[in-house]
Amino acid sequence: MADDRVKERIRDEVTCLSDGLWDMALEMHRDPEIGHQEHKAAEQLADFLCDNGFAVERGVAGMQTSFRASWGGGEGPTIAILAEYDALPGMGHACGHNIIGTAGIGAGVALKRALEASESGLQGTILVLGTPAEEGAVDDAGGKVLMVEEGLFDDVDCAMMIHPSTANGSRSTSLAREAMEITYHGKASHAAGSPDKGRNALEAAMLTFNAWNALRQHLTDDVRIHGVITEGGKAPNIVPDFTQIRMYVRASDVDYLDEVVERVKDCARGAALGTGCQVEFRTTANRYANLVSNGALADAYVDNFELLGEKIDNRPRAGGGSTDMGNVSQVVPSIHPYVAIAPSGVAGHSTEFLEASASEEGRRGMELAAAALAMTALDCLTDPALLRAAIEEFEAR
Repeated sequence: MADDRVKERIRDEVTCLSDGLWDMALEMHRDPEIGHQEHKAAEQLADFLCDNGFAVERGVAGMQTSFRASWGGGEGPTIAILAEYDALPGMGHACGHNIIGTAGIGAGVALKRALEASESGLQGTILVLGTPAEEGAVDDAGGKVLMVEEGLFDDVDCAMMIHPSTANGSRSTSLAREAMEITYHGKASHAAGSPDKGRNALEAAMLTFNAWNALRQHLTDDVRIHGVITEGGKAPNIVPDFTQIRMYVRASDVDYLDEVVERVKDCARGAALGTGCQVEFRTTANRYANLVSNGALADAYVDNFELLGEKIDNRPRAGGGSTDMGNVSQVVPSIHPYVAIAPSGVAGHSTEFLEASASEEGRRGMELAAAALAMTALDCLTDPALLRAAIEEFEAR
């Protein structure tokens, strides 16, 4: 295992970096940017890494607001630490991605500085990836999906990131997700004078939601179907000829997701047939795979979190949301632990969580997460048995 003196140095480096990291987190909080528009956030995070000796490549995998920052080399392993920094439309950083971004780059820089101070001559690469558009509300969401497809994880031995929450936890799962837009084309007419001449696209949309409600009882408990009508008509006295739904389908694994998506589409097709409308489907975001946490890496993270004097739950945690980190976990051993920044009972994507992501508890969570990630990455660099166990577990799965 890693030298405890190096881990102590990591803690000291995180403390030294904290003011600068928190300033960036607050700046992102004050000026939130949605997915694929995180130009300021990506620039300041990448600049920070560059200023601290990382080789930074910007605009990777065809995304303007992405980056790949590396330090080290040689024959050792490559450990990836992931940073997110996109905000929710209309809600800002109510998911705490400003903390994810700063904790990720803080972990990378703290680990680099600690290794340099130790003069260990250790070989290996620290990789910090800036991953845009995790939130699925924007078109082509899922920066990590694109990075996986572009081969950015081909030479990575393991990957890790943290996410703010209301409790500390190490082993999370998530649901696979399909994001769709469903459009109905009907025929406009006067709603009172000649309703028989119209074909009501709004009725088609409402019938679709009713059909989904009937479908739910015949699906497994892990499935989630939810959406909103983004276009519902222009005036009460005009039969709506155009309506649109934005919606998600989620399931515990991608194979079952395929089945559910087809049944969801059949509901929409039936509603179109019943109302005399035409229906179109468009996938709006990259498909998210279900997240699988690596047990060996999670155990190492728990040891380090407890070394920082904190308690953490190491039991598997069933997540109800979805993340493109799931796609990463399908190609390399990965962890996606949670760090508490808000009291129990506070919901994610809420005003209360938005406030927490700019609070003193948010700052404390950022510091703990940065240190624990850096220490766990250090273990992966220095302990071949740990990395071997993580890879063997991944391959067996």
